[in-house]
Amino acid sequence: MSAEAGPAMNGGPDEKVRRVRLPADRRTPAAARALVRSVLAEADLDELLNEALLLTTELTTNAVEHARTELDIEVEADATGLTVMVTDFAAGPVEELVVGVRNVASDINEVAERGRGLLLVDHFASRWGTTYLPTGKGIWFRLDRPDAVPSAQLVAGEPRAAVTVPVVAAGDTPSATAMSELMQISPDPYADDPLAEFAAGLLARLAEMVGAAGGVVRLDRGDGQGSQVLARYGRQPREENELLRIPLAVHRPYAGELELDAAPSAYARPLAVLAGERLSLHLENDRLRRADVRRSAWLTFLAEASELLAQSLDVELTMALIPQLVVPRLGQWCAVHTTDEWGRLRLAASSHADESVLPHLHRVLQETGPDSIQARLREASRNAAQVPLSGPMEGFAVPLIARGQRLGTLAVGRHQGHRHDPSEVSVLEDVARRAALAIENARIHAERRRVAQALQQSLLPPVLPVVEGIGFAAEYVPTGDDAEVGGDFYDVLPLPDGRWLVVIGDVSGKGVQAAAVTGLVRDVIRVLAGDGKPLPEVLVRLNETLVERGSGRYCTLALAAVGPGDGDQLDVSLHLAGHDRPVLLRGGGGAAFVGTGGTALGLLDSITTPTAEIPLGPGDALIFYTDGVSERRRGRELFGVERLRESAAPLAGYSADVLAARLRATAIGFSVEAPRDDIAILVLRNDAL
Repeated sequence: MSAEAGPAMNGGPDEKVRRVRLPADRRTPAAARALVRSVLAEADLDELLNEALLLTTELTTNAVEHARTELDIEVEADATGLTVMVTDFAAGPVEELVVGVRNVASDINEVAERGRGLLLVDHFASRWGTTYLPTGKGIWFRLDRPDAVPSAQLVAGEPRAAVTVPVVAAGDTPSATAMSELMQISPDPYADDPLAEFAAGLLARLAEMVGAAGGVVRLDRGDGQGSQVLARYGRQPREENELLRIPLAVHRPYAGELELDAAPSAYARPLAVLAGERLSLHLENDRLRRADVRRSAWLTFLAEASELLAQSLDVELTMALIPQLVVPRLGQWCAVHTTDEWGRLRLAASSHADESVLPHLHRVLQETGPDSIQARLREASRNAAQVPLSGPMEGFAVPLIARGQRLGTLAVGRHQGHRHDPSEVSVLEDVARRAALAIENARIHAERRRVAQALQQSLLPPVLPVVEGIGFAAEYVPTGDDAEVGGDFYDVLPLPDGRWLVVIGDVSGKGVQAAAVTGLVRDVIRVLAGDGKPLPEVLVRLNETLVERGSGRYCTLALAAVGPGDGDQLDVSLHLAGHDRPVLLRGGGGAAFVGTGGTALGLLDSITTPTAEIPLGPGDALIFYTDGVSERRRGRELFGVERLRESAAPLAGYSADVLAARLRATAIGFSVEAPRDDIAILVLRNDAL
């Protein structure tokens, strides 16, 4: 039909005409059918009901799906039949279609090439065509009553001579009811395998319509299982026959085919194509649904993997965890290689779904040569790109790169009979990125831990002196975060007058700044005390130094000068600067706090540091400690100084080493949590016999 031609809808005295505008909505086909049904009822044309409703559904559905604009529906019924036009308002190229009477078998292939949606219209309509308007395009069809003669006067424009075409017998072509049932078959959402049942029902209905002896639907989901039979009808199609094969229009990785053992007929291929398209639509829905489920599963997997990797700050543990995450979900085997300081790859961790194959995997990974896995791994690390692995350990390798640093490679082997699809490759690349970052973070943390431990050790004496008649012992437990330097310290050093100076202190805060202040306090005490300055002057000079420094950090300190007294007695001169009072443990039993508290250092310009003279008889001991002991928590409960005194009382008579070790164990055992603050315990004991 030419662009200006169209059906005449003048609304004569004996005609029933309805016009309505409907939105581009999924409910539009139903509204259009209701309109057609009412017009047919008024015109007493019930014999055209099935065909009219089927074709109206096709045209309105196509218009809603493709034009996505409002639709004008015009319905005209007269004594000889029904004319329906569906007009949309979408702009687009004009494709001229030819109007004619009901097409015979020779024309159906041409119609099928233009669009599968018009196949039903071409099959059932007496005439149909298109009308192009400046605002859009209309498609119309005419249904004549069985006893009416087709008339060309129903087409606008120049009068056309009536064309008489033999009508195919109803027995040779599918009925409208059968065609409608074919198009209305859909998967049962409550079935165990809705897609297979739907394909089987569609194939059976199609085979019955075209008289096929057998048929089969094959589907390859790209999951490594190959092509599988989704549905079967009748006998197995025989290759010696001229089989009708229709490829299914699905996206990768899906691929499929509909195959019919049917005798050649005018409608066999178009109907098979129509059924194939309907099946392809639901297969594509299945692919998208499965892809969405897989995507959600991969996102969950990546989130869990990230959480596990982030929780580990140990380098070896992190690298051992990576293959456990990959195998067997993403591969049959996995190997992590790291780059050493000379740029060589070293196997750090590996895993295989079959543990008995691990020795063989290690041998293969250690082989050298131009075609070895080692060579491919070096290529992946050198080029910072994904590299395929061939041979008995087929798979691929991806580089481990974090913050621009090449850390090594992650090699993954594929499962037997399964190749990694693009989504799995993307997930593995994402795992490699997260794993590389976790390894780098663990390395950074390990380096921080080594620096913190070295710095902490530099602030503590390597060993305590051995002095005849005096026992010294110390226990030190760093905070739970072993990458942080604490502010607790202790020291024992000789004085120029022959006595020994016992020092224990706590600088506020943690970290490098606290360590710097701790080192300053320790060095100032050593210098001033080594010069023979009196302990009160040492504390005053130290306070002035901290105040002048203005770091905002303060220090609590306990100094005890110990030397020989009368007989076997030791005389102790105790000075406290804001520090907790030590516990005096008598050799014969009993424990009490001694000393008088003073002012912490670094807060005020002037301080007070009262002196307490304490005699130590044989077996007596002074127990010094930091607030990491007294403030250790179990929930809301504190360990407290009273608990420390009570814990020390039963230990009377034990050596300094035993006292320090037992009190450390008691404090640590008070709570299952790691210490929140450093714990330092220093014991001074009179070991005279």
